[in-house]
Amino acid sequence: MEKLGRSSLSSLPQSITDELNNRKLVLSILRPATLSRLGLFILTLTLAIGCGGKILVPSSHPPVAPSVTLTISAAASLQDALEAIDPLFEQTNPNIQVNYNFGSSGTLQQQIEQGAPVDVFISAAAKQMNALQEQDLILSDTRRNLLANRLVLIVPQDSALALSDFRQLRDANISRISVGEPRGVPAGQYAEEVLKNLELAGELQPKFVFANNVRGVLAAVESGNVDAGIVYETDAKRSDRVKIAAIAEENLHQPIVYPIAVLQSSSNIEAAKTYTQFLLDTQARDTFQKFGFGTPAS
Repeated sequence: MEKLGRSSLSSLPQSITDELNNRKLVLSILRPATLSRLGLFILTLTLAIGCGGKILVPSSHPPVAPSVTLTISAAASLQDALEAIDPLFEQTNPNIQVNYNFGSSGTLQQQIEQGAPVDVFISAAAKQMNALQEQDLILSDTRRNLLANRLVLIVPQDSALALSDFRQLRDANISRISVGEPRGVPAGQYAEEVLKNLELAGELQPKFVFANNVRGVLAAVESGNVDAGIVYETDAKRSDRVKIAAIAEENLHQPIVYPIAVLQSSSNIEAAKTYTQFLLDTQARDTFQKFGFGTPAS
């Protein structure tokens, strides 16, 4: 093709001549170093789009905190209430997940003493928490009295027995009474205190059917395998298959309190403290009250 000289350019339309002159000006401004940098930028941009389909822009949001899983060992009588509270806690603390281990307070105490990986312990009596504190297994400054409860005498819903007092348990038409094993079940310990103070413990001994935890006592009464049982008021209220015959007078037993504490061995102490504080706050307390738990005396 014939090259265009100056005379040829002058013969082109003015619009084309202006465009060619503009391109010469741009090329004269962009020096080799600038062109190199421009090429590198275009190459980088092309690779970024080709690899991910998007240009990655630094996020303005802070990184999400890593997830933490807590293990909570809690008295069996707390199961319904804690499971109801759990979604409320995880909603406000999405980076903390909670696993529960429910059982008799004595069994849970032994598990902790044997090295079970537990972050928070909630007992149904001071005895088990005291034992762990004496061994320096809990963080003493995190210990609080979380809840209160009452002890009641229950019978099957369809029972024809006209019970209204613990003293009536000596009646001949009552042959089987379910109670928690006093050595490891706080409800059984409180029941033992009541019956001793009423001078009934020795007389009723042949009638006792022991259970491994308070829910076991409840199940025995629900099934009709026993004539009566002694449980917490909260356990009685959760079942429509039993009815409360009598409430133990509070001067017949030690105050029923549920202490809570963080374990020394916890690998997530700050998260465990967060969980403990949540249970002490209003939202959780309202839920506990719906399940029949009271607030312990200061």
